[in-house]
Amino acid sequence: MEQPPLTPMSLGALLGRIAHEWETRGRIFDLMSARIWKPDPDVDLSFDFLGRPAATPIGPAAGPHTQMAQNIVLAWLGGSRIFELKTVQVIDDLDIARPCIDMETIGYNIEWSQELAVPVTIDEYVKAWMIIEILKRWEPLREYLGDDTGPMVFDMSVGYDLEGISSDKVRNFIETMKDASERIEALRSEIPDPFLEFRDLEFPPAISDTLTLSTFHGCPPDEIDAIVRYLMTEHDLDVIVKLNPTLLGFEDVESMLHDTLGYDDVTVTREAFDADLQFDRAVTLIGELGTFADSLGRKFGIKLSNTLVVSNEKGWLPDDPMYLSGPPLHVISSTILDRLVTELPGVFDLPGQGGDRIVSFSAGVRKENVSDTIAMGVGPATICTDLLKPGGYGRLKPTLKALAADIAASGQSSLTAWKQTKLAEARANGHRDWVASHIASIVGDDIGLYNKEGNSKKLREVDNELQMWGCVACNLCVTVCPNDAFVKLPSPNRLASEIGGRWQYLVFAELCNECGNCMTFCPEVGDPAQIKPKLWLDEARFEGAEGQGFLLVASGRGIVPIASEGWEHEIPTLAAVIAGDQGVPIRATDI
Repeated sequence: MEQPPLTPMSLGALLGRIAHEWETRGRIFDLMSARIWKPDPDVDLSFDFLGRPAATPIGPAAGPHTQMAQNIVLAWLGGSRIFELKTVQVIDDLDIARPCIDMETIGYNIEWSQELAVPVTIDEYVKAWMIIEILKRWEPLREYLGDDTGPMVFDMSVGYDLEGISSDKVRNFIETMKDASERIEALRSEIPDPFLEFRDLEFPPAISDTLTLSTFHGCPPDEIDAIVRYLMTEHDLDVIVKLNPTLLGFEDVESMLHDTLGYDDVTVTREAFDADLQFDRAVTLIGELGTFADSLGRKFGIKLSNTLVVSNEKGWLPDDPMYLSGPPLHVISSTILDRLVTELPGVFDLPGQGGDRIVSFSAGVRKENVSDTIAMGVGPATICTDLLKPGGYGRLKPTLKALAADIAASGQSSLTAWKQTKLAEARANGHRDWVASHIASIVGDDIGLYNKEGNSKKLREVDNELQMWGCVACNLCVTVCPNDAFVKLPSPNRLASEIGGRWQYLVFAELCNECGNCMTFCPEVGDPAQIKPKLWLDEARFEGAEGQGFLLVASGRGIVPIASEGWEHEIPTLAAVIAGDQGVPIRATDI
């Protein structure tokens, strides 16, 4: 039987890791305390998402950062207060080719929905919810988080057709997310001793009652219409529909990529555009679904945008086509928003428009443009590509700080008031609103943030073969891994001359889906996910794995490793590394 690409850790193991890492190194899942976001009491970043308050307007997009519990917790620690959970579909045994992510310059991927079985996915979201509720109240984090971390929103995502979404499997997912009482009670007993005071905590049972529909590519308009109506009537959900960048049209997208932005190496195919929702039909669909939502007393909005289908000319990822994200997608998606505002004046909940259809946004958002993006009135602005760059989840706090600093510099103290200030500024400069102002900027003075010339910097390279022990210790493999699969431990002093390096890097093999991101950014030659010691906790998975690997087992001496065949000679070194002062962040009782 083929093993799944990911095997999540238990709630007890995750909380045990948190307690261990905080005590031994002042970190949580390797996120340093300096990257934990604490609200500025003088700047209110809160906004309203489909009638639900969220304390900040940014968070991870549906993707690798919202698939597993530790991913979501890391994003929350960084300041995210809204989470577009990874898309769930009825087919939950996908075979995705590896590597599946390429972030060398802009962003490409070949993945699409969750890689976990739906029941496992449910537990990951419930575990994340419970851990965050605990950490909100955990005294050791009080000085880093502040007294009030503010409200958060978990937003479900499902796809891709009505038949799958109305299946028992997906129906159960949605209803459990609306009331997770049974799963919370089943997991409660796993809360370990370091968090014993929270074992009887009243966890809110309603994890999510909003949903972003992923139409992916080629979903017919009548199918979109039917799915939204089904979700609103059968599940009482407020719904966002994610639209595709193909709305802009083949000629305009190709011209924008090649002529405006200089991405002459990116090839779009007319077939992908012809198969997708067309602009005029999208305009009528937005109106029809908005009217239907109003008739039910429900809320409706749109999201811009999904990734863009492009041909795999680069050849590094193993599938064709692949999906583009990052800076060029930002220009495309912003342009679509401008055209929708022009076509549907007064419809959207944007400054200067006065409508009530919210616009969620996800396309190349990062610290350098977060203020200009949010000023358009979109909310939330969810992030994926930027979090796959060096720094990873640690990039969230600087992004929020940049937004808060811009608000404070304007003389305002809230996101809401600041947006009106930006509207007035745009109009004073001759623009209809900040959407139009942003369009002028991203293809004008700020085009270097988005064009090929500004996004072609070569990655650092070292002419050296990566080794199991000892490397340049750049820490990039830790920060660019979306699953927190890497852990770094100090080299024991007594082995300094033998293995070299101040730090050693190890991989929790069950958390690694071989996405390839660490290999992209590693300056040495080799794949860290395959070369660094692979630690297994599950004996069956260990025995079925190929290549080097080490099973961690509990013994009277704590945790000891067992090597795969042919790697027994590495046991003394690994045993010394994981038995150090910091030690591998797993409790023997969780093995």
